[in-house]
Amino acid sequence: MLGIKVEKLNDNLVISWLLSKIEIPFSDIVEVTLDDTYGGEEKTAIRIGTPYGETDRVVIQTCSNTYILFTTNAVSIKNKICSFINDELKQK
Repeated sequence: MLGIKVEKLNDNLVISWLLSKIEIPFSDIVEVTLDDTYGGEEKTAIRIGTPYGETDRVVIQTCSNTYILFTTNAVSIKNKICSFINDELKQK
């Protein structure tokens, strides 16, 4: 499967795509939104996935970086990330 995979590992969000693996602490995540622009508004954002052929984008804003996930199932990925964040908040 070539799609982006998101999972929860301890207190981190893990984003896997191809051979890349990015870990973001949940405490650093400020906002998770959908983006309707073609390449994202943040010019210095870290882009994950293939921007061509993918119609949807999920933006993860952290304290220090912005991540743009190019995917075909943006709503599902966004909901999964938000669910992980809510679980983290409940545990604290």
